Amino acid sequence: MHGLTILQSLFFFILAGFCEIGGGYLIWQWLRQGKSAWLGLAGAIILFLYGVIPTLQPAHFGRVYAAYGGIFIALSIFWGWKIDHVRPDRFDLIGGAIALAGVLVIMYWPRPS
Repeated sequence: MHGLTILQSLFFFILAGFCEIGGGYLIWQWLRQGKSAWLGLAGAIILFLYGVIPTLQPAHFGRVYAAYGGIFIALSIFWGWKIDHVRPDRFDLIGGAIALAGVLVIMYWPRPS
């Protein structure tokens, strides 16, 4: 995979992650915090986009979703820190780094053609 393709792939992973976490968060706000149903609807639309974005990845379904799991872990830690104000501890950071290393191996490690 070339550098530009990797950057595009990482962009789609991050965009998908924020759509999944953000959409879920809006639905959480609606159902668990008693906020407006409009937040739930917005969350549903954003979650739909989350389902579309991974189709733009340059790999097959299984590989994309396996690698996405690591991105989701790292973004969830980041979301918890910045949005919910739960500071990650060293074990969160170590686990997130291991997950991201897995992403690099699964998605971007050179393979024989």
